[in-house]
Amino acid sequence: SPWMISCFLLAVFLLAWHFFTLRPAFEPRGMSEEQLHMMEFNGDIVRTSEGGYAWNPEKEKVKGVPGPLMVLDKARTELAEAFVKKGTNDHGIAYLVAYTVSRFAAGFLAASVVAIMLGVLLGLNKALFQAVNPFIQILKPISPLAWMPLLLYTVKDPKWTAVLVVFMAAVWPTLATTAFGVSSLRKDYLHVAAILQLTWFKRLYKVILPGAAPTIVNGLRISFGSALVAVVPAEMLLGELGVGYLSWIEWNNLDIAGVIFAILVVGVVGVILDSGFNKLAGFVTYQE
Repeated sequence: SPWMISCFLLAVFLLAWHFFTLRPAFEPRGMSEEQLHMMEFNGDIVRTSEGGYAWNPEKEKVKGVPGPLMVLDKARTELAEAFVKKGTNDHGIAYLVAYTVSRFAAGFLAASVVAIMLGVLLGLNKALFQAVNPFIQILKPISPLAWMPLLLYTVKDPKWTAVLVVFMAAVWPTLATTAFGVSSLRKDYLHVAAILQLTWFKRLYKVILPGAAPTIVNGLRISFGSALVAVVPAEMLLGELGVGYLSWIEWNNLDIAGVIFAILVVGVVGVILDSGFNKLAGFVTYQE
């Protein structure tokens, strides 16, 4: 089954990762006392409880890629203090995930509302759509991080800047696909609405949005992924508490195991959010 194949591939990857990063135990044989004392003084080795020597575990963190056991130990430490606040900039991983998700949700929801409203307006007016479309095509490929210096200078608040970066990442795909979906709506739907003499708002909610829903949802899926990709580097560059901030701090501390743990947290959070979004999207999509 696919699950068994996935588990097998994961086991192979973890074993290969472990053996390629495994470092042999420190062997003092053939070294003089002076050399051992110098290595101990430099912090390369430490004395064990038995009176021997071993590699310094703190220095091992910054030498090469850490193995899965070291990452697992880091994850165990972080998860044990997930709801602990040790200081202003030292919050547990649960709080950091909550900060990241809140910024992502605020930016994505605001972008979705604005993009769908403008997209419907452009889709119903072909002349306006053709006039505005060149500007959309120019702005759409611009990286949301390219807007960050201007946004930070304008709002002068890193928290709102991170939300606006997510907004800029999410708004263009949904705007373009909504306008296209509404403009491509089957004319039969609009003719039936005209025959029934529906008001503009009833026509919008009962005909236009349901008819363009599959295209709108496809745009929201693209925007969802773009927003997820944008929120983490925004936190890293702005220094705002979140999962991206954790990754950057661990790098500054030269704790590569912590960096890998932060990367895995980003992946897990992304999978959970994407799964939830796909379930919600299933309620409004249909096949003709």
